[in-house]
Amino acid sequence: MKKPITLTIAGSDSGAGAGIQADIKTMSMNGVFPTSVITSLTAQNTLGIKEIYEISPKFIKAQLEAVLSDLYPKAVKIGMIKSKGLVGVILEELIKYKVDNIVLDPIFSSTTGTTLNQNETFKLIIDKLFPISSLITPNIPETREILNLIGEKIEINSKYDIEKSAFIIANKYKSSILIKGGHGKEFANDYLYDISNGVGRWYYMKKIDNHNTHGTGCTLSSAITANLAKGLNLEDSVEKAKDYLTGAISAKFDIGKGDGPLDHAYLINI
Repeated sequence: MKKPITLTIAGSDSGAGAGIQADIKTMSMNGVFPTSVITSLTAQNTLGIKEIYEISPKFIKAQLEAVLSDLYPKAVKIGMIKSKGLVGVILEELIKYKVDNIVLDPIFSSTTGTTLNQNETFKLIIDKLFPISSLITPNIPETREILNLIGEKIEINSKYDIEKSAFIIANKYKSSILIKGGHGKEFANDYLYDISNGVGRWYYMKKIDNHNTHGTGCTLSSAITANLAKGLNLEDSVEKAKDYLTGAISAKFDIGKGDGPLDHAYLINI
């Protein structure tokens, strides 16, 4: 039996709610075989991030070469990259091995408010990794930060602002974009702009009453990556990933003293 291989390039979450751990659980539950390259180690739990240890560019390169030379992925998800020294190494290896279907989740800060990237690093991610990505998945605060760093003045206060922002970013970097609206008070509506055909689509979802939403961005981008690896088109990949995410949140998993993770394994009834 064979399964499509995926790769996640992201940070490790010792609380297993986000990052590499969430990516691996999500990809496994969505029918693919996940491999991983760890960019940083975090000491964290449901109450927040306590400490971050950065992995060297040399070891990132060794991880990438080990995976890409033997376990070639059908799709790749890129998450937390805290150090600007890692951006060039990741770019070089992905181009060298001609990797397709890259889903980039441009993480600027954690759910608990910890800043994970300085503007300098975030700008380098935008300039170097956006152009090679098939899909970018920022939330609204991250979209505002992207617009600010590329000199676009849009406040994002309406659906029109989201559509306009998506059009500008997608056409500047020739990458599709999914702007996530999960920070809204009543609705978690996402907007996809597909650069391949210039068509936009809204995915509507009422906000689920559950404060345990740590790792939603990682989960959604990983599920999309898994679906692309299985050969689904972009629109269907997002739709199925949204369905999976909704189920994981709706399960109302509750562990820890703070904002806990989703139930990534909610489909398994033991």
